Parts: sequence; structure tokens; C-alpha cells
Amino acid sequence: MKAFRHLVLAASAAILAACASTTPYQPASKPGGFDGYSQTMLDNDTARITFGGNSLTDRETVENYLIYRAAEMALERGYQSFALTNRETEKNSKLRSTGPALGYGPYDPFFHYSFYRPRYGWSRFNRYSYFRNPYRRGFGFGLSAFHDPFYNDFHVREITKYRATAEVDFGYAGSSDAMKTFNAREVIDNLSPTIVFPEEKS
Repeated sequence: MKAFRHLVLAASAAILAACASTTPYQPASKPGGFDGYSQTMLDNDTARITFGGNSLTDRETVENYLIYRAAEMALERGYQSFALTNRETEKNSKLRSTGPALGYGPYDPFFHYSFYRPRYGWSRFNRYSYFRNPYRRGFGFGLSAFHDPFYNDFHVREITKYRATAEVDFGYAGSSDAMKTFNAREVIDNLSPTIVFPEEKS
């Protein structure tokens, strides 16, 4: 049991570590995903670009990464400037409830509020619970006779993710609306110090 407990804790720690950093500048795992950028060419000079981030990536970073990707694509196609149209940033929020701790005992999410009694073994605080039958081998199934005094001891927090989308016109030579027109080389130079790339795998 001790070895299994360590395995569960190690796996949980690995998951938490993977989620404990902002989304780097990288291709998304799927179009429109919340883990990087994706793009679709609408015609020879126009693309729709999206950048989505995880819950640790703020709105400004998501929007800057989208502009950075647009600048990269402009230079790759031989353009010195580009225009952004139909820009929008989506806010995706949801509530998540969590127990106060991970591990064996009444708060263990892996065992769904499990506890151990020397005489009967492992039991769960669900309404309908598996329990050790003292009169025969194995486990029975029925209504739990035990009350969990900490059944509502959990935390609720809001998880927010941002996803920015824009259409990029690479053939747009100039515009009277300076807020929508960008110099691709200047964007790369100015935003490069703030861009976080994925760590190289050894």
C-alpha cells in the first residue's frame, strides 16, 4: 500500500508541475486549442490565426502571442506589414471544486472520500458504498451507515482561459487606422524578449 501511495502522489505531482507554467509559444495540439497557436489560410494573402492559453496565461500574453505569430507569417511570405481585422478575445471560465488535500484518508479524491478501518478495511463515504462485510469474504454493496463529518469540506475556484482570434491581411500595404496595421519586423524585435518558447527535450 505504501508503494502504491507513493506512486499516486508522484503522478499527481507530475501533473501539477506540468500545469504550473504558462502556455509557451508553440503550435496548438489541435486547431483552436488552449495550448498554443493555430492558423488557417483563407486565401493567398489572408489567414485566421488563433492563440489559446491555459489558466495561468493572462489575456495580454495571449493577444501578444497572436500578433507575434502574425508577424512571423508576414515575414515568411515576404511582407513587411500586415493588418488585423475581426479581432476578438474569448474568455472561457468555469468553476472547479477541489478537496483540501491529496492522500489517503477522508479527503482522497482517488478513493472518493475513502477511509480505512482495521476491522473492516477500506470504505467510501459515497451514498451507496462498497464496504467490508464482516460475515464473509470480499466486499458487499449497500447503503453506508457511516457519516462523513467533512463531506462538504472543499474549495471552489474559478478557472479562466483566454483565446485570441484575428484575421490577418498580409497584402495590406497601409491603412489610415494605425491601430490595425503593424510593421512585422518591429513586432518581432519588440515582442521577442517576452516570448517564452517550450523547453527543449533532452
